[in-house]
Amino acid sequence: MTIRLDKKWVEYLSRQPESGMGYQKVDIRLKDNRVLTNVLVFNAEELELPEGLTGTEIKEIHLHRDDQPT
Repeated sequence: MTIRLDKKWVEYLSRQPESGMGYQKVDIRLKDNRVLTNVLVFNAEELELPEGLTGTEIKEIHLHRDDQPT
C-alpha cells in the first residue's frame, strides 16, 4: 500500500540522496515504536507500506544503510 508522506518528511527526504533513480530506501520508527527497515519511498513523497499499517503515524525517518543489519 502506498501513502503520501506529510510535508515535513517530503522536505527532509528531498534534501537526502537517492538510493536509485527516483527512490530512497529508508528505515522508519512509528509512534508506537515499531521499526520498519529497508522501506521504499518514491520521489521523496510516496511511502510503500506493508498492508495493515493504514493510519500509522511516523516518528522518525532515516536513510537505510545497506551495511546495517536488517
